[in-house]
Amino acid sequence: MPQQSLDLPRIQRLFPCFGTVPDDDWREAEVAQLSPDTTVAIREGHIFRHAVFVLSGWVRVYKISPSGREITLYRLTGGQCCVLMLASILGDLEYEASIAIESDTEALLLPVDTFRSWTAVCAPVRRYVYGQFVERMSNVTRLLEQIAFEPVPCRLAGLLLANAADRKCLPVTHEALAIELGTAREVVSRTLKEFAARGAVALGRGSITIIDREELSFIRDRQT
Repeated sequence: MPQQSLDLPRIQRLFPCFGTVPDDDWREAEVAQLSPDTTVAIREGHIFRHAVFVLSGWVRVYKISPSGREITLYRLTGGQCCVLMLASILGDLEYEASIAIESDTEALLLPVDTFRSWTAVCAPVRRYVYGQFVERMSNVTRLLEQIAFEPVPCRLAGLLLANAADRKCLPVTHEALAIELGTAREVVSRTLKEFAARGAVALGRGSITIIDREELSFIRDRQT
């Protein structure tokens, strides 16, 4: 895991809550470079030695069912961190999710004891932690509501529209869409064929072309 020197002004711009931390308290902090093929694996049951804060790049946080099916909980980019990681560290608990590095990523690593002490004595850090709990848990709650109450066609149409905001062709597989929605690939494939029959999309190998956005919007809104 390659490491580099700290750029404190940049870190404090991305995480203003660290702005009042004295310079001397950063001695044990590190910045690591991670890539999608990194050998560092964080899975359910992991015990953190460092609190991890994303400076740049993309990180996917997901859950795996006993049958091996995945669902994406949320993604992290520069200036964000994983609330489930915070809960694990502050509660001295095993991590309850898994992490995938989706692009070249820079991460700030703070030793767990250091981060706990900052949370205890530094009000801005403490407020940041509480704010992350509220924001992320609200997002996860909305995700659970979608899974429980919205049919797959509605959610799939919404996902396609969100990912194709400024383009027509999406380089995405049925398996990747199934992971995002927390359903089976066969369900996604069947639903996409129905969309294609309605003239909303055209299906290619590893890609989906949006043909009729209005029809997709109709499917999304009709079934909510």
